[in-house]
Amino acid sequence: MARTRVSTTVDEELLDAARRAMPDARDSSLLEAALEALLRTHRDTEIDAAYAKAYAEQPLDEADAWGDLAAWREAAGTR
Repeated sequence: MARTRVSTTVDEELLDAARRAMPDARDSSLLEAALEALLRTHRDTEIDAAYAKAYAEQPLDEADAWGDLAAWREAAGTR
């Protein structure tokens, strides 16, 4: 993986807290972990939005080729 040098300033207390949380990690590893967490959260938000859009376009109680999902969920919950 190609590496890029980053030079920036950050909140001192935030950096100190991150260093305490991962005492053996280098600052570069802390930054990479933070960026990965940010991207995971962003991706999770995209997935949630896609589900919300799909359910808005095809409500649970509206039948499709497979039937009525709301009725199926109700029936499955009663067994």
